[in-house]
Amino acid sequence: MTDRKTFLTPEGYRKLEEELEYLTTVRRSEIAKIIHEAKMDGDVMENAGYDEARRQQAFLEGRIMTLQAMIESAELIQANGKADAVCLGSRVTVREDGYSPETYTIVGSAEADPTSGRISNASPMGKALMDHRVGDRVSFSTPGGAVDVEIVTIE
Repeated sequence: MTDRKTFLTPEGYRKLEEELEYLTTVRRSEIAKIIHEAKMDGDVMENAGYDEARRQQAFLEGRIMTLQAMIESAELIQANGKADAVCLGSRVTVREDGYSPETYTIVGSAEADPTSGRISNASPMGKALMDHRVGDRVSFSTPGGAVDVEIVTIE
C-alpha cells in the first residue's frame, strides 16, 4: 500500500493491534446497530440519527484502513540500552541553558506524545538529536524561536 515505514515500539505496535481489534469487532457492530435502528425509524432522507451514524461509520472505516496500513508497514524499534548516539528508541536527557534537564524517548510519529515525553524522530527536536552524542549541543527551530540544548545522557 505504501513504501513509507511506520516506526513503532513493541508497545506501540500492540496498542495499534488492540485498537484495530476493538474497532473491527466491537465498534463496527455498534455502529451497524445504530444505522439499523435509524432505518427502522422511517425515512432516512431527513433522519439526523441516520446521517450521524453514517458519518461515524465513514470515520471508523477510515481509521481501520489507517491502522491496517500502519501495522502492515510497521518496523519495530527497540531501546538499545546504552547507545553512543541518539537513535530511534533512545531515551535522551537534554538541558537547555537555565532550565532543568528534560528526558524524552525518540519514537516514530505514530507514537509521538510530547506531553508524555515521547517525541517523534521527524519533529524538529527529534531530527536535531538523531545521531548526536552525549555532550553535543544541538539547535532546532520552534514556533517560539531557535532552541539550543545539550545532550546530557542517552539510554
